[in-house]
Amino acid sequence: MIIVGCSHGKHVSYRIAKKLKQKHSYLITGKFPDGELYIRLDAGVKNKTVVLVQSFYGNISDCIVEAVFASRTARELGAKKIVLLAPYFPYLRQDKRFHSGEAVSQKIMAGMIDKYFDAVYVMDPHLHRKNKLENIFKIRAKKLTANPLIADYIKKNIKNPVIIGPDEESYKWARAVAEMLGVESRILQKKRYSSYHVKVQLNKKIDLKGKNAVIVDDIISTGHTILETANILKKLGAKKVYCICVHGIFVDDALKKLNKAGIKVVSTNTIPSKMSKIDVSGMIASWLM
Repeated sequence: MIIVGCSHGKHVSYRIAKKLKQKHSYLITGKFPDGELYIRLDAGVKNKTVVLVQSFYGNISDCIVEAVFASRTARELGAKKIVLLAPYFPYLRQDKRFHSGEAVSQKIMAGMIDKYFDAVYVMDPHLHRKNKLENIFKIRAKKLTANPLIADYIKKNIKNPVIIGPDEESYKWARAVAEMLGVESRILQKKRYSSYHVKVQLNKKIDLKGKNAVIVDDIISTGHTILETANILKKLGAKKVYCICVHGIFVDDALKKLNKAGIKVVSTNTIPSKMSKIDVSGMIASWLM
């Protein structure tokens, strides 16, 4: 086996390889003057299982092309098996055609991965109606979760926590973490008017006086849902408000807004940032063993 860190997987690929005691290599990438990608494998892959580590954030289109080019090249050079390990995987939201003419991006993306890879591992995918990766991909697909790592972080760093899910979709993460810790959890109901306008309300009263409210979610993007949730929790008497997420996308100055509101934010390193306090490489390695 050889672990290959793509441009957006380098932050965890070496750690994964070290924990597995397997060979590691970085994918060499660059751009031509016209913007075309240059890709080169820097290690021999003949008769080997190649694990390409790529987290699809930032310039997602380049990340996709890079992974596909690397996979096809590895196949041409005699790789025995090619695995995509995606700490963060894109294009899972649009799983049906809501309006005439729309692309069902989940289906298209899955078809591309099926064609170029033998297996795919995804950390906490953002799924809706199709709630299993096996229902999306034809190749072997495995869902990994950071829930135990999040629970461990809370146990070590936050006293008297109450776990909060800001909406119905996030509650499966919040509830799972709360059960691991043996503490109380609550869910809020959310009505989304746009990506930048949401309204949330508590579905059941809870006394937060003297307790620390910990919002657990899979993704923080603009941060608007978290801000609305935190306002409610503060009014209910929460001593402090924390927010822990798996994937910290943090667009449109989200971190600045959350910090200004006094919310302590922590994320895993599926997407690297200064908030990445929880390392997922060990858990990923354990699944590859």
